[in-house]
Amino acid sequence: MTRYDEDVLGIYERSFRDNWALPALTEYGSEEILNYGEVARRIARLHLFYKQMGVKPGDKVALLGKNSVTWVICFMGTITYGATIVPVLADFNAHDAQHIINHSDATLLFVSQSLWETYDFDQMPQLKAVISLETRQVLAERTGKGDGFVDKIIRNLTRKFRSVYRNGFKPEDVEFASVDKDATAIINYTSGTTGFSKGVMLTFDNVCGNVVFGIRSKLHFEGSRALSFLPLAHAYGCAFDMLVPLATGTFITLFGKVPTPRLLLAALAQVRPNLVVCVPLILEKIYRKQIVPMITRRAIRWALAVPFVDTAIYAKIRNKLVDAFGGCFEEVIIGGAPLNGEVEAFLYKIKFPFTVGYGMTECGPLISYTPWREFVQGSCGQTLPNMESKVNSDDPTSVPGEICVRGQNRMKGYYKNPAVTREVIDSDGWLHTGDMGTRGTYGTLSIKGRYKTMILSASGQNIYPEEIEAKLNNMPYVNESLIVERGKGLTAIVYPDYERMDADGIEVSQLTELMERNRQDLNGLVAPYEKVDHIQLTPHEFEKTPKKSIKRYLYS
Repeated sequence: MTRYDEDVLGIYERSFRDNWALPALTEYGSEEILNYGEVARRIARLHLFYKQMGVKPGDKVALLGKNSVTWVICFMGTITYGATIVPVLADFNAHDAQHIINHSDATLLFVSQSLWETYDFDQMPQLKAVISLETRQVLAERTGKGDGFVDKIIRNLTRKFRSVYRNGFKPEDVEFASVDKDATAIINYTSGTTGFSKGVMLTFDNVCGNVVFGIRSKLHFEGSRALSFLPLAHAYGCAFDMLVPLATGTFITLFGKVPTPRLLLAALAQVRPNLVVCVPLILEKIYRKQIVPMITRRAIRWALAVPFVDTAIYAKIRNKLVDAFGGCFEEVIIGGAPLNGEVEAFLYKIKFPFTVGYGMTECGPLISYTPWREFVQGSCGQTLPNMESKVNSDDPTSVPGEICVRGQNRMKGYYKNPAVTREVIDSDGWLHTGDMGTRGTYGTLSIKGRYKTMILSASGQNIYPEEIEAKLNNMPYVNESLIVERGKGLTAIVYPDYERMDADGIEVSQLTELMERNRQDLNGLVAPYEKVDHIQLTPHEFEKTPKKSIKRYLYS
């Protein structure tokens, strides 16, 4: 097993110095562009502020807001100071976010002003100050040094900065903390589907493992372009839309809006990124709303049945899809959740340059990845060189078992929760992922579903509801679904695609008949022990985590 024994903060020192004049950050729709030198200067200002506030290495700083330039500077300024950043997903409700801020022992909070209006400072007694991400205004403070103490530090920061850097801030002035590789860099609270969040402690060594792999894989490179639309507070977006790009000299455009397909495709066309990092939901929506209506037309169906003609049609669809994503990318990396099998098979058939990776917050996040040209359909890549994997099964290549991993990217543990840490990390250092899958040649992993959602049939067969849901979600007028056990059989809870129904002139009164047809078609595609007895309709979307995973425990 390989180890990347580099000084991760030293990587950023070199990147900011070497890429000083290159563009680093902008926000989509803004004309302001910060180069690497200006980002380094703002980080140095933040370091000076922390020093005057008495922040020590290892102290916790919470960060709550949508993707923005100031969000990135706060994150990078905190870890390069040697303090611990606690990114909080903006989609958490105020009660849960306040719990996370308190549980993490954060003493400072940087927050979007619009979000702060719903918070209660009195309920977060350990905070010394709350500062607006947009205006740098002090929103609340309790330092014990009199009202206005923090505000005075901020107002005098420019004068203080000029006195420290009398000849101006230059590349040689970029100097970041010297830290123990096992010190905690990030406490990332999961948005899991089990009903509560856990604080994942990611060390500087964990960050190094992900960042150096990204650099050596040339996922980003000096002068490349990235569109960051995944939440940076989540480990996946954080690593590959921010940490790796800033280590290589990439120009990042931050997309702070909700990434609907329409808005996102417009941004991709404008930015023309060299790498696209996304979750399956985005590609699945584009497939269902744009590709399926095209390939299901009668004339197109006939044409696809003709040899050579089908190849030309698929090539045309591929080219249109590549152009839609900006036309300049090496590949689209899909992660964060399983990709629908039908969508994957179609993308593979048309030779769209995509690959599926696998990771989890507890590994910061990457566990496995393969470049698109080597991607094996149905898999989620090869285990990383700095990680090990195994499957707890008598026949790991064909009989699914729980996937276990260990190595450089594996977390230190859950913050202030040693009991739960011991439940998932065994005495040999293996992290039990809770994912069921198989392991092929060279550590190639294929995931079947979650251990906790697996259903044991009456005949003793393992049923993975995610596999059945993937088939049902491709059927007419199904927006999303959940397979649950009711009595001795399976029930599918379905949230219909009302938008598609309206477009096709389908009445709600027709849904029962349509869904019964779907049920019969579905049962023709699954094993006998996986057959669904009943479809139950729900008028509302399923309640989801901030990562947009369904909270299954609410429906079991």
